[in-house]
Amino acid sequence: MRLESGLVDRARAGDLAAFEALVSPLIEQASQLARAILRDWHEAEDAVQEATFKAWRAIGKVRSDTTSLRPWYLTIVANEARSRRRGRWWNVVRLAEPRGGSEGPNPEHHASQSVDLERAMRRLTDRERLILFMHFYLDLPLDEIGKVLGLSTQGVKSRMYRATRSMRPALRCQEEV
Repeated sequence: MRLESGLVDRARAGDLAAFEALVSPLIEQASQLARAILRDWHEAEDAVQEATFKAWRAIGKVRSDTTSLRPWYLTIVANEARSRRRGRWWNVVRLAEPRGGSEGPNPEHHASQSVDLERAMRRLTDRERLILFMHFYLDLPLDEIGKVLGLSTQGVKSRMYRATRSMRPALRCQEEV
């Protein structure tokens, strides 16, 4: 795909229609990429939307002699999708696969896991919940969490370990009976 340099220049000057003309042909590929990374249709749509906004803000970095916008744009989409996947802090506690779990997604099972996780999180102390939230949701490193809470890095690490360990019994699948 050969880019029309005038489109890139116009987009860099703030022309939204030019930017849309450049990105529109790439949206389907971007959606497929995000779905492959996230395995969730709705989350992938959100990731593509956010990545497109980030691309609009960064269009000034694209040179007007660029022959293809696709690698640049898909890199932004992949980074956004990976960031969202890392941000799923509730996926940290591995849940056992239910028997016969290869049948595909089961919304009822997913909903019950979500409820179980919420119950397990409520059993934690406020400080334990805060540590897990800051690390797995806000993606803060342990030393920064320690500074916020007045703990050493090792103190944060041990509290996080104890919190996740205490949650595991509450998250065991009921199918084991």
